[in-house]
Order: sequence, then C-alpha cells, then structure tokens
Amino acid sequence: MATWLYRLGRFAFRRRGLVALLWIVVLAAVGGTVLGSSSTASTTISIPGTEAQRAAELMEERFPGSNSDGATARVVLQAPDGEQITAPQHQATIGDVVESLAQGTQVQQVVDPFQGQTVSPDQTIAYIQVNYDTSALDLSEETRAALESAAESARDAGLTAEISGDALFTMPETGITEVIGVIVAAIVLLITFGSLIAAGLPLITALIGVGISVGIITVLTGVLELDSTTPILATMIGLAVGIDYALFIVSRYRAELAEGHAPLDAVGRATGTAGSAVVFAGLTVIIALAGLFVVNIPILTKMGLAAAGAVVFAVLVALTLIPALIGFAGKRLLPRKQRAAEGRSGAEEKPRAGTRWARFVLRRRIPVLVAGIAALGVIAIPATDLQLGLPDDGAKPTDTTQRRAYDLIAQGFGPGTNGPLVVLVDAQGSDNPQAAAETAGQALQGLDNVAIVMPPTFNPAGDTAMLTVLPASAPSSTETETLVHDIRAESGDIADATGADVLVTGQTAMGIDVSQKLDDALMPYLLLVVGLAFLLLMVVFRSILVPLKAALGFLLSVIAALGAVVAVFQWGWLADVFGVEQTGPVMSLMPIILVGLVFGLAMDYEVFLVTRMREAYVHGESAHEAIVTGFKHGARVVTAAALIMISVFAGFIGSDESMIKMIGFGLAIAVLFDAFVVRMTIVPAVLALLGKAAWWFPRPLDKIMPNVDVEGERLQHKLNETETAEQREPATNRS
Repeated sequence: MATWLYRLGRFAFRRRGLVALLWIVVLAAVGGTVLGSSSTASTTISIPGTEAQRAAELMEERFPGSNSDGATARVVLQAPDGEQITAPQHQATIGDVVESLAQGTQVQQVVDPFQGQTVSPDQTIAYIQVNYDTSALDLSEETRAALESAAESARDAGLTAEISGDALFTMPETGITEVIGVIVAAIVLLITFGSLIAAGLPLITALIGVGISVGIITVLTGVLELDSTTPILATMIGLAVGIDYALFIVSRYRAELAEGHAPLDAVGRATGTAGSAVVFAGLTVIIALAGLFVVNIPILTKMGLAAAGAVVFAVLVALTLIPALIGFAGKRLLPRKQRAAEGRSGAEEKPRAGTRWARFVLRRRIPVLVAGIAALGVIAIPATDLQLGLPDDGAKPTDTTQRRAYDLIAQGFGPGTNGPLVVLVDAQGSDNPQAAAETAGQALQGLDNVAIVMPPTFNPAGDTAMLTVLPASAPSSTETETLVHDIRAESGDIADATGADVLVTGQTAMGIDVSQKLDDALMPYLLLVVGLAFLLLMVVFRSILVPLKAALGFLLSVIAALGAVVAVFQWGWLADVFGVEQTGPVMSLMPIILVGLVFGLAMDYEVFLVTRMREAYVHGESAHEAIVTGFKHGARVVTAAALIMISVFAGFIGSDESMIKMIGFGLAIAVLFDAFVVRMTIVPAVLALLGKAAWWFPRPLDKIMPNVDVEGERLQHKLNETETAEQREPATNRS
C-alpha cells in the first residue's frame, strides 16, 4: 500500500492544478445541487421489532386519519392568582384562542379544554390540544406564528400562556461556540507548525471535505428521511478527522524535507507512510460508524453511514488534495527560520518534550501505568449510576416556553400527563370488543402508579379500542418504566380473559423501548466493531498484544467518558460551567454513539503513534528505543491532533439542542482521556513492560495475513535500490 500511495502522492503533486480543480468542481456541483434542493429532515423515529412500533403501526391502520406523524402542540393556560380558569371572562378568552387556532390552514383538530375535559381539578390550569396534519419540520412559519400569536393574545387578556409539543421544533443551528472551536483548532495548528500556510492547509482541506459530504447529506435528507441531527454529527466528525488526517501528512512531509529530500520525493514518502496510517485510521472510524446498523434503529444506522461518508471524503481529500496543495506551497510550509537554515531543521528540537516524557515513562512504567488506570477508574465510577431516557420538554432550560408549559401541566394534572401511555386493545379476536375494552381498562386501573385510565375510544370498525393511561410519575422516571412493563405483563391475563391483544405505545413507551433496544444491542455492537478493528490492527501492526492493548485502553477511556457524562448531565456536577440548565437521564443513544465514535477516533491515535514505533522497530531499533522514537516523531503531532479534536467537539457544547450538547461534551472528554491518558501514558508504559513480546506475531498468522506495508519498509527498500542505481549510473557511463 505504501508504494501505491507514494505514487499517488507524487501524481497529485505533479498534476496539482488538475487535482485541485477537480475538487473545486465537485464542491461547486454539490453546492449548486444543495441550493436547488428543498429536502426537509425527518422527525419520525422507527424502532423495528418493538411493541411500541407495532402498536403505532396498528393505530395508523385501525384509526385512519389519525396521522400519528403529525405535529402537536399544547397551549397551557393558567388563571391569575386567586382566580379560576372557569371564570366567565377567562372562558371567553379561551374560546377566542380556540377559534383563532382552528383557522390555521395546517391545523387538523383543536380541542377546547372545556369540551375535552382538560381542566385541572382545582380549575386553575387548562390546556388546548392542537393537532396538525403535517410533521413539525413541514409546518410553515405562518402556522408557528399563529400558534405563538394565539398564546400572546391569552397573555394580553391576563392569563399565563405557555406552549409545549413538537410544533415549535426547529432545525438546530450552528452557534458561535462551534466557530470558536474551529478558531482554537487554527491556533493549535499555527503553534504546531509555526507557519501560517501550513496551519491553514489542514483547515481549508477539512472544510472542503465537510462541505462536500454535508452537501450530499443535505440533498439526500428527504430521499433517505434523515434526521436533523445527521448533518451536525457528520460535520463534527468530518471536521475533526479531516483536520487530523491533513495534519499528519503535512507533518510527515515537513519531516521528510528536514531530512534533505526534494519536495516531490518528500510528498511521495509522506503520502506513502503517513497516508497509509490515514487509510487504516479512517477504516477503523468507518467500521465503528457503519457498525451501528446492528442496533436496527434506522435513524441511528443512517446517522452512522452519513458520518462514515464524511470520513471517506476526509481520507480522499488527505490523500489527493493535500499533496496537490503541498505542490503549490512547496517549502513555504516550513517556518522561515527553518527554510533559511538550508538543511538544518528546528523540527529536531520540537519533539524534545515528547522524548523526555517517553524516557520518563520507560523509567517509571509501573507507577505511571497504575496512576493512569486509577485516575480513569475513579472518573468512571458515576457510570455505575447511568440512567437512560429520551429527552422531552422536561429536559429543556427553565426559561423556555416548552419547559414552563411542561411544569404547568405537571402542577395542574400530575407529572404523568406530560407522558401519557397509549394502550391499544385489538379486539378482532374477541366476541365482545366493548366488554374487552372495559375489562382491559379495569385491569389497568388496578395497577400501581396509574393515576387514571381514560374511557376507551373505538375505531370506525368498532374492533379496536384506544385507552389513554396517565401514570402518577414523570415520563422519564423509573416508576413509569416499571408501569410500562407491568402493563405488558398484564396483557397476557387480559388476552386469556377476553381474547383481545393489548399493546402499549406513545412517546414515553417509545423511549423506554429505544433504551432497552440500545442496551440489548450494545454488547453485540462492541463485539462486532472491536472484533473487526482487532483484525485490522493485526494486519497493520503484525502483532496480537498491541491490538489487544489498544482495545482494552479504548474500553477504559469510554467508560471514564460515560462517567463524566453522568456526573455532569445526570448528577449536575459543574453543570453551570458547561451550560447544563436541566439535569436528568442520559440520552439513550449516548452510550452506543460514544462507543462507536470514540472507538474509531481512539484507533486514530493508536495507529498514528504506534506505527512510528513499529516503523522504528522494523528498521532495527530495540523495543524500548522504538517507543522513544515514536514519541520523538509523533507526540507533538498527536498532541496537536487531540487538542484540535477536543476544540472542535467542545465547540458543540454551546448548542441549544441537549442531544448535540451531550454528544459534544462526551466526545471531547473521551478524546481527552484517550489521547493523553491512554495513548500517551498507559500505552507506552504497557509497551515498555512487554518489550519485544509486544511485536510477537505467530508465524502461521504471519503467512496468511496480508502485508500492507504500513510502515513503508518495502517502499524504503525500493527507494534505496533506486538511489543506489542512480549513483552507479554515472560511473558506468564514464567507463
């Protein structure tokens, strides 16, 4: 592989104008397509194989026109202190609000609280239920404005009015903190390279790769029904790996220049060696992201594949556009002092801190290893209290209308009203559907933690009933989860007594099923991803213990990252520092997303750092000398790469979207732990303890495993033979 990439790098260098033009054309074509596209993100979540999904599909079939995918809103109204919402003047105000809402063009149904019995027992709070005939993202600005205007008219009449529901949902927007993350990355690059051109090159190429990949995702959003979070995740991953991959190739090019190679030869060698590491690092990230399909949640599969596509473009850009742009820059990628030194390079002085650290770890390998493991172990302790759930309006900041509406509903009607359970009674197999529904309602009313069971609503055919069950507890509580399991356990007895099937659905039940499905899929996902990556790393390192150590180190860092997420977002530690206004259960998707993304990114540093050690060991250095050499050439660059990833991910902590905020924090802290504690501390300590055994590889495996020459050994031999032949040719000509 190194030889092929060597040729690719030289080709891109020579044909730099053509290569750069092709990438610009692709970017322009994608941009033009995006401008002409009108795709909107999907707000539906399908969870195949779960009872909640089966019940939702049955409800759409048996209750035609219900449009379960349509947006909903609740306008929650509260009377002034000392007054009741049923006072004549307040009833008149509410009637006007209902009439105003009903005039909307996208409104399917508006339920008056006095007819729908949505007035609190103390008659101080009521809510108007509004159902729309289209999804939240398809609602027009006029429709949202009419909803907010109706609430404002109630406020003008003296009532407290707040709005909840997904009708207010809008696409998450990029904030200033994400831009700050990119600025910090630029500063790190400038400090690392000491050259404005060298610092700007990785940023420019990463933005080009992200622009193309996110543009394609945007165009395909409507066709593939992608979630609104998908392009944000692709941007996050694409920026981080795009900058890192370019950083490693540019850094290796500068090192080759410092050794006296001409720019053309230097770019070929850099692409052949660092480029090989980029390919395999990218493959580990792609495996981790594409492997999300095992969870069998379409939205998660699509997110993973979209982010994997962003990584593919990052790799392609690094292998082709980077060498081309290097061709334009030439030796200007070096600092001025280094260019003026004519053969002497300040690059030799830069790794001194890394060299000293490596030698320190070699001398104190056991204390360093114990300290690193102990530190991450302590941080991981909160992970034992991990609670999972899907975010709802109760997780929003207290200054939002959605959160205030959520609190008013809980105050007036009980916390369970914010997360009603929908129970379908499929009585097609029953002799008396009416009696079956009544029996089911009585059985459910007798369960613990049930506040009330609403009277059944039958479909037009009269063979299916829908019961609304209000829990006495909040939607995200463990008591509500227990109630869902209790209802499903009771369904068997109801079926025996009536012949009717009982299914539970609704947003709360969906969330519980998602959490359970993700929990069940986590171990198979880990086995698949770690197993495939283990095989890939065996091919790269020609070792068994090095990939094993890499996998165990990853598990340690990801558990510590989960512990930090629980401490901040669930327990509330340092919540003010990170802008977490509301604590609660950790998002159900978080553990598996963290595992997938962190594994791929962790293997990046493993590949980049340890391949330099492997390269030195293959070229004749001892096992301990190879560790020092790896740090001498790689520590500074890996440190810069980690700081860049941390700054990019941390930029998303400022997002108003709780899911994006949590993912940004989790990835940033995971990279911090993995890069600086695991890869830069625990890895060299373990390798020092293993010595030559770290590079042991059974001979039978060595014969069957392909040799991809990541360390460039065969490339070096070929280049040495070429140089020797060129040196002999003049003497032959003279004779």
